[in-house]
Amino acid sequence: MLQNQDNHIELKDNPHMHLLKIIALLTILILCACNTQPAKKEITVEWIYSEDAKTLSAVHSYHWLEDNTAILFDRRKPKEKRTFLKLDPENPGQMNMIVDHEKAIISLQEHIGKEDSTEYLDWPLSFGPNGKHALYIYKKDIFLLDLESSVFRRITKTNTNEKSPRFSPDGTKFAFVRDNDLYMYDIARMREKRLTKNGSDTILNGTVSWVYWEEIFGRQDIGYWWSEDSKALVFLQTDEASVTKMHYIDFKPAEPRLITQRYPKAGTDNPVVKVGVMEIDDQKIKWAEIEPYEYICRVKWLPDSKRFSVQTMNRAQTELNLFYIDRASGRNLGKILTEKDSGWVNINDDLYFLDQEFVWQSERDGYAHLYHFRDDGSLIGQITKGDWALRSSGGPFWLRRSVVNIDEKNGQIYFTAMERSSIERHLYRIRFDGSKMKRITEDNGVHNISFSPNGKYYFDSFSNIGTLPALSLNTNDGKELVLIAEPRPELLAELELQTPELFTIPTKDGFSMPAQILKPKNFSPIKKYPLIFHIYGGPSAPTVFDRWQGSSLFFDNMLLERGYIVVKFDHRSATAISKELENRLTMMMSGPIEIADIVDGIHWLKSQAYVDPNRVGIWGWSGGGSFTLNSMTNTREFKAGISVAPVTDWHYYDTKWAEFAMKRPEDNPDGYEQTSFVKTAKNLHGRLLLVHGTYDDNVHPQNSWHFVDELVKANIMFDMMFYPMRKHGISDDPARIHLYNKMLEFWEEFL
Repeated sequence: MLQNQDNHIELKDNPHMHLLKIIALLTILILCACNTQPAKKEITVEWIYSEDAKTLSAVHSYHWLEDNTAILFDRRKPKEKRTFLKLDPENPGQMNMIVDHEKAIISLQEHIGKEDSTEYLDWPLSFGPNGKHALYIYKKDIFLLDLESSVFRRITKTNTNEKSPRFSPDGTKFAFVRDNDLYMYDIARMREKRLTKNGSDTILNGTVSWVYWEEIFGRQDIGYWWSEDSKALVFLQTDEASVTKMHYIDFKPAEPRLITQRYPKAGTDNPVVKVGVMEIDDQKIKWAEIEPYEYICRVKWLPDSKRFSVQTMNRAQTELNLFYIDRASGRNLGKILTEKDSGWVNINDDLYFLDQEFVWQSERDGYAHLYHFRDDGSLIGQITKGDWALRSSGGPFWLRRSVVNIDEKNGQIYFTAMERSSIERHLYRIRFDGSKMKRITEDNGVHNISFSPNGKYYFDSFSNIGTLPALSLNTNDGKELVLIAEPRPELLAELELQTPELFTIPTKDGFSMPAQILKPKNFSPIKKYPLIFHIYGGPSAPTVFDRWQGSSLFFDNMLLERGYIVVKFDHRSATAISKELENRLTMMMSGPIEIADIVDGIHWLKSQAYVDPNRVGIWGWSGGGSFTLNSMTNTREFKAGISVAPVTDWHYYDTKWAEFAMKRPEDNPDGYEQTSFVKTAKNLHGRLLLVHGTYDDNVHPQNSWHFVDELVKANIMFDMMFYPMRKHGISDDPARIHLYNKMLEFWEEFL
């Protein structure tokens, strides 16, 4: 049988033989047609950390400019093809490329050579407000990208680190930090100016100490603030001389390098921080006159640029004060308001200055709500009310910012909250007087909202538990103008992913704990399955959301393939529903109060016909690692567990976090005793895998070392995996791949 150029079949020789061949060919074609479904793709840990997996649920990064246009960056494309696009909401159907990424890469490589980090254009540290420039750091030096010419300019070339560059509001200059001193760079004049001169190992200007970086500013180095007129800077000066030290050993040099970190342990001295203000053209520092305090929590300029606000907190974190400070002199213009709480006051970023008024978030009625004040701090009224809380949908859980736009002209505020459900985040609009509240987003799930400066438009990055993320541009009344990045379910087809079912688990006293469960594909209700419980458990730190769950979902599906059921649920203090539920943990965080809910949840799960009650495992990271040890040393519910980077005793953690609930050790010795897993290590029940990074500067390795020492004393066998020179996240791909493969191996052997 031959095929001619026109794809016609020509027959020769015996016609009956040809007929049989045709029938055989047609049979093959029919069988092929019936089997066109793609073969199932096996999920491996190696694939989870591949670029294909990382971009599967990606959408565009975006940044609004002061002219109400936006810059976007499509992270779904291969790295080498990504560039900056401009979107104008007035013409949303078209996005224009504004940078020649090939030219930009060539320009960058001319400065620092060709290597992995210079093979592609990346999202910058910040954009200028007018969209003309972008700031980067490569090899510890600052680079400025001119977006119009697609050319990089090298700003610094020193033997030390530059960090924290941020543009002035007018975009003509930027400040940065070098050797713990503040500098300013004039872009047009190409001139650098030193602003402070006493930076040292223990004196930090415009940059923050570890405890402020982690606990107060949410892993952001925010140590200075430009005035709105771009002529002055407020900055923090930190003295760390009295702060306790931690040390780490780098194994690579033949003579190991000793790394020192200033880290205030619970009950020890905090860094001493004060607030200064200077004019860029003068540099004479005026120090803010503020009554005694322990922490500087927030700094924010008022719109007139003549005053700035400072928030301070006491050591017990039960009182937060708001002050106004005079720019010209540093004089304290008075205490504007005070927030008090019997447990602790949560820091938030919802402070917005209006014309002789301001909006402020408070938990004074037991829930996070908005309040309206006059400029002098007298209350006009409560804006939002109800047995639900404001809540943002992005960033670390301890950062709280829910207001996304204020329309002062029309007296309206747009905010995100958990009003509909504690596992969802929606956009709402309300009037200043608390009337006419309306939910704007409709689809069930989590909506991450970002408004244009004029408040007419917003981006909505949305997903739910069964839907990949999408990015849309909308008008402020919720009308979708364009779907910029739509979900791509076709990418999931060959993976045959299972997605979680959402439900609730009751406690003994009737509280409904938010929960989710994943069951194997061929689940049989009459079969008994081993179960793995994944926990975090911090105060107002939920793990159960109606949103796409990314790489963790891929790994959980690997567990399903091996016959496990995977469950998450949040005990009541972790749900973020109210301050009242948080305050249950005062003086006793990560201890017996939460474990009661956890045991209730595990008992309920064990009572289900499809769960093998003798094969239940638990695992978690950081706070979840702590709860794993809590559960395995204070209960006998678990056959096996994996604890990654756990706090084992609050004496070993930092002042700000440990003390907000636990207070100082001298004030609460019984609480520290009852929440120490070092003390209960001798009661370990079940097989444990303990994991830590040797350069964990957040939860120090000594936490695990002490726990291990107690297991050794008690002659208890366990497994351990330490990762050399890895920090808290053990975040590099090789380490993550190794760790998750180790976890699979551990579950297979012990569960």
